[in-house]
Amino acid sequence: MPLADPLDSAAANGFKFVLDGIEVPKVIEVSGLKSEVDKIEMKQQTKDGKFIVRNLIGRPKGGEITVTRGLTDSKTITDWLKKVMEGDVAGSRKTAAVEVTDYKGQTIKTISFTNVWVKSVEVSSLKAGAAEAATEKFTMCFDESTVA
Repeated sequence: MPLADPLDSAAANGFKFVLDGIEVPKVIEVSGLKSEVDKIEMKQQTKDGKFIVRNLIGRPKGGEITVTRGLTDSKTITDWLKKVMEGDVAGSRKTAAVEVTDYKGQTIKTISFTNVWVKSVEVSSLKAGAAEAATEKFTMCFDESTVA
């Protein structure tokens, strides 16, 4: 579904993060939404001695995404990290997606990730007298990403 007006852009606060088909609650931020391809630099010399540099398209790269969410009593992410640390490769791989939404909450773009596994989990600083919510930040690695 396109945006209402060709001059509109999606708001950065309109998104959902989905892990294995389940929307993750209390997500505050998603970063690292990047698709990338290796660059192959080929240097050559022509018959007449001219030096040429060609940039060739390489292989697609995997990447990392980071999700920050409000800290809850859920152990889903830390249990997932434990599974990774125990070496359960097949059980550790998941699918993930970020759905960018319009002002009505309709999905306008989906960025999907395959073979996702959690690399690290970090809880925000805990301070006596603090006035902000505690957060949980987790970084995941992925093999491939697609945009639809």
